[in-house]
Amino acid sequence: MVETLEIDGSMGEGGGQVLRTAVALSAILRRPIRVFNIRARRSNPGLRPQHFAAVNAVARLTGARVEGLQVGSREIVFTPGGAEVTEGMLDVGTAGSVPLVLQALMPVLAFSSRGASLVLKGGTNNPRAPPIDYVKEVFARVLAEMGYHVDIVVEKRGFYPRGGGIVRFRSKPVEVLKPFNLTGFPGLRSVRILVYSARLPRHVADRIARSASLEIVRRLRVEPSVEVEFMTGGESNAPLDPGCGIMILGTLENNVVFASSSLGERGKPSERVGLEAASEFIKQVETGAPVDRNLADQLVVYAALAKGVSKLRTSEITLHTLTTIRLVELFLPVRFQVEGDAGAPGGYAVEGVGFKRPAA
Repeated sequence: MVETLEIDGSMGEGGGQVLRTAVALSAILRRPIRVFNIRARRSNPGLRPQHFAAVNAVARLTGARVEGLQVGSREIVFTPGGAEVTEGMLDVGTAGSVPLVLQALMPVLAFSSRGASLVLKGGTNNPRAPPIDYVKEVFARVLAEMGYHVDIVVEKRGFYPRGGGIVRFRSKPVEVLKPFNLTGFPGLRSVRILVYSARLPRHVADRIARSASLEIVRRLRVEPSVEVEFMTGGESNAPLDPGCGIMILGTLENNVVFASSSLGERGKPSERVGLEAASEFIKQVETGAPVDRNLADQLVVYAALAKGVSKLRTSEITLHTLTTIRLVELFLPVRFQVEGDAGAPGGYAVEGVGFKRPAA
């Protein structure tokens, strides 16, 4: 009988990341867990709908048993199962973040015995969560270099409050993950600006794109390419609610990609949306770090599971990243070497365990 691992959900930044990562590792390693003080540091502690959806999705796919799984719960016991369900539809509910649910699912599906084909419904572009475009354009690219191939198709965007976005996700499992070395910054090859807008006047998208483009030209002396996805609302795949945003992608000479993003909000000037993303992007370039803060956070689990030494340099070591590292070290016999303080540029290195899919 494997001992249940006790996890204090208030550790570190004390948010939903602790729960999502813990459940994913529990399912992969088949280690039962009890998570208490869930989201204790938040103003509305306990499970919110999107956290419920993430845990429920992993449980459904793996046949796990979960005690205490209800919205508002501050404690769950997750007991992994041996089932594998790799096809179907998962409804996150209203505008709950599809990217955050994928954050819990993707490590599990990396070590499934067969490919996955899922449809996820919910929010695709949410505040305080990476946009689905980021998962598709940045995160998936690094995972492919590690040997884990995923394909993401956004059929319909979903904005707050009703969500309703539709994302098709496919993946091919790995035998073992390759390590990564993301430390060099050989210079920018290109900059690409992606702007999306739905059920809003056309000038909103144009102003977002213009403000970001002008700032990048002014500060970096680089002419970006600009792509605008504009929907009036009459299209068959138009979002249910109005929304807009931007993602800026930088490709280095060694083909490494990093990004920044910003989401439109009611009362927030379009120019500010573009400038926010541009300022974050420029800061990344000025630090000379090839990995943005979101990617550094999301790669922690994969680095620990990979075979060999993985290392990276990032424009910002976040409390999210440090919390995930502490959590991973509870599950696995690994020790991360972290350089830099929270909120500052830095990096980490770790020798992964070379995890392999358990025999059926």
